[in-house]
Amino acid sequence: MDIGIDAIGFYTPHYYVDLVKLAKARGDDPDKYTIGIGQDQMAVAPATQDIISMAANAVDALPSARLDGRLGMVIVASESGVDESKAAAITVARLTGLNPWVRAFDIKEACYGATAGLLMARDYVAAHPTKTALVIASDIARYGLASGGEVTQGAGAVAMVISAQPRVLALQDDAVAYTEDIPDFFRPTGMTVPVVDGHYSTAAYLDFVTKIVGQHQVQYHDTITDYAALLFHLPFTKMGKKALAALTDSVRLGQRLTAASQLSRQVGNIYTGSLYLSLLSLLCHDKTMQAGDRIGLFSYGSGAVGEFFSGILAPGFADHIGQAAVIQLLAEREELTIPAYEQMFNAQIPLGDAPAAFPPENSPARFTVGGRRDHARWYRDTTKSMTEGD
Repeated sequence: MDIGIDAIGFYTPHYYVDLVKLAKARGDDPDKYTIGIGQDQMAVAPATQDIISMAANAVDALPSARLDGRLGMVIVASESGVDESKAAAITVARLTGLNPWVRAFDIKEACYGATAGLLMARDYVAAHPTKTALVIASDIARYGLASGGEVTQGAGAVAMVISAQPRVLALQDDAVAYTEDIPDFFRPTGMTVPVVDGHYSTAAYLDFVTKIVGQHQVQYHDTITDYAALLFHLPFTKMGKKALAALTDSVRLGQRLTAASQLSRQVGNIYTGSLYLSLLSLLCHDKTMQAGDRIGLFSYGSGAVGEFFSGILAPGFADHIGQAAVIQLLAEREELTIPAYEQMFNAQIPLGDAPAAFPPENSPARFTVGGRRDHARWYRDTTKSMTEGD
């Protein structure tokens, strides 16, 4: 029985910054950003978007027929959580009107969390073939204005329905995972930006990818030539090029990695969702991919956990990735001036539980953050005439 991704939904905030303009504002050569890092644009999340609203918007992009009474599990993976106790999955399920007879919870392990959720969901469906699961990766990458990591910021969410007889990607039972306790990245409780050793983290990433893919070849007797495409977690797109170069000099795989990097170049780093944004980008931008093609996926989360696994493209996969909606979402975004971006970056909901209120967001987004009262955030749904709690 095939089990895997049956549908993909994507959301990114309505605002972005052009990185050539940001480079000039920071006194840097634009090639440092567009070539050295491999980014062209960076999504910017206003105070009216957080991981819950973005996750709900990504779910809203899914075909409603895939979220029926068969749904038995809802998982949100994030390292940008807004509550230390309550799972974002619970609020997302309510906002989007999902079947309440589900198991809902969150997963946290840096950028690896969505992969843990995806493979857990696959195992759940294997044990309950008539059920489906929903896995949502939602994150906001923030490093600070004029910081070393500023150009690798971003925001967005990817939602995936996992089912038997999937219509996008059948996941193979060949995952190889590796864990090692390393100090490359932290965001201690109470801090709004992480502490990261960029050079060490890059070296660890490359060490993990060569070690894990090598072990995969030992266990499953595969070679790089068995894959139509290799995808990687992309904190920035140049990282994917470095990872591929560590494994092969294949021109064919390099061309497909370029296609798989296009959406990341426009959105930036979305942590747990970056690998799956790369999958979506490949399927949207490379029209030579065919049913039956095998795709290798490398997931990495600082701290660190890495995993390599594969999937087989299903017949008719292109009809179930929402390509038109992705194109429209990106086309409708509003470019921010650098001062407007800096103002938006600083105008976030403050830590703690003090009351806060925001006016409606001027965007096509269905779900937005309305503010905070009685210690909790509340959300607007533009399809309803009244805001939550009014």
